[in-house]
Amino acid sequence: MRTRCQFCPRHLLTPRSIRRGFQVYQAVCANCHSLNFIAYRNLVDVAFTEEEVKAMAADVDVEDGPNEEGEMFSRPGKLTDKLPRPYPNENAARANNNGAYPVDLSLVVKARPHAEDYIFSLLTGYREPPVGITVREGLYYNPYFAGGAIAMPQQLRPGVLTFDDGAEASISQLAKDVTTFLSWAAEPTHDERKRLGLKFMFLTTLMAVPMLYWKKHKWATVKTRKIGFIKHE
Repeated sequence: MRTRCQFCPRHLLTPRSIRRGFQVYQAVCANCHSLNFIAYRNLVDVAFTEEEVKAMAADVDVEDGPNEEGEMFSRPGKLTDKLPRPYPNENAARANNNGAYPVDLSLVVKARPHAEDYIFSLLTGYREPPVGITVREGLYYNPYFAGGAIAMPQQLRPGVLTFDDGAEASISQLAKDVTTFLSWAAEPTHDERKRLGLKFMFLTTLMAVPMLYWKKHKWATVKTRKIGFIKHE
């Protein structure tokens, strides 16, 4: 039976959980997995203040350029910069992971069946293979992964990090929070888009009434007009 993750509705993605999930991503996932579609500015007013995000970005050296001499240079990160990638290219990623390519996590929640439930189940589903099943060297048994054998070892362990808000860093809590963060990362503009959609629907409804009245008033005479022919002798 699939482990249920009891936080999937979008309105339950709380800022505290997103903040903790980002901590888990940075401490555990960012060593191998990228978030190519997320910039530091996306985190502002979601789980961190602007000052916190600026300080966070400034701690990262970003390659920029070319300068006036035509050379690339390093500078402190800015809000507009994307989160750093763990590897410069796919070949480097495979070389450091025994041939396996760690997927980008930007849209992983939307790209997998059962979405958040799948991610949560995968992260908490590592166990010893049952009797009769042999997993070859370099792979790990996880019944929630296709084929049951995954190249990624179990990453979440109790106490792997300390949360800023003092929450207990159990495996289930770590998995819940990082899944919450990835759910937000898959669609960071979700709430803004929904609000804009509601405003559009309200204005459309508001405009529909006078437009309907104007149509009926404007075309009423045309629709009821009769054309008659007079026979001249």
